[in-house]
Amino acid sequence: MAKNKDDRRKEVIKVLNQARAMEMHAISQYMNQHYNLDDMDYGELAAKIKLIAIDEMRHAEMFAERIKELGGEPTSDLAMEVTKGQKVKSVFPFDSKLEDDTIDAYNGFLQVCRDNGDSTTMKIFETVIDEEQIHMNYFDNVGSHIERLGDSYLARIAGTSSATGLGNSGFVVTSEGE
Repeated sequence: MAKNKDDRRKEVIKVLNQARAMEMHAISQYMNQHYNLDDMDYGELAAKIKLIAIDEMRHAEMFAERIKELGGEPTSDLAMEVTKGQKVKSVFPFDSKLEDDTIDAYNGFLQVCRDNGDSTTMKIFETVIDEEQIHMNYFDNVGSHIERLGDSYLARIAGTSSATGLGNSGFVVTSEGE
């Protein structure tokens, strides 16, 4: 027996809320890292992670807005606990894995949307997946530099500014304009 429209909608809302909880975790995780990296005087790295957190905020809002359009209630829960006190050398491989896991989950969520006939939500997931891939590539790149060049790479960044300005754009939007 085919699912009715309300049941299909509930399945989409469920994955949207799972995705929103993942974004809420990413926001908190990346802001925690931003503060810590800034405190360790790695301003350039802190600033980029702050911009990525802003991207994650946009994603969380996109999911919340779609949940409301579908008649659901957006979650405010975090998908998992924030990992605190990370050393600079562990931040970027950690974040890369987080983004990779997110991309994998979102591709599954996109399929749920497809199976339930929701092309609008599919498009949202496609957009977010593309941006998460950009984040993962950045984390991989920095992690690779730290792994290959070690302290000399980190010394080059030490003492750099963490100022990101008061603009309303995140990492992806800023990167596209460079």
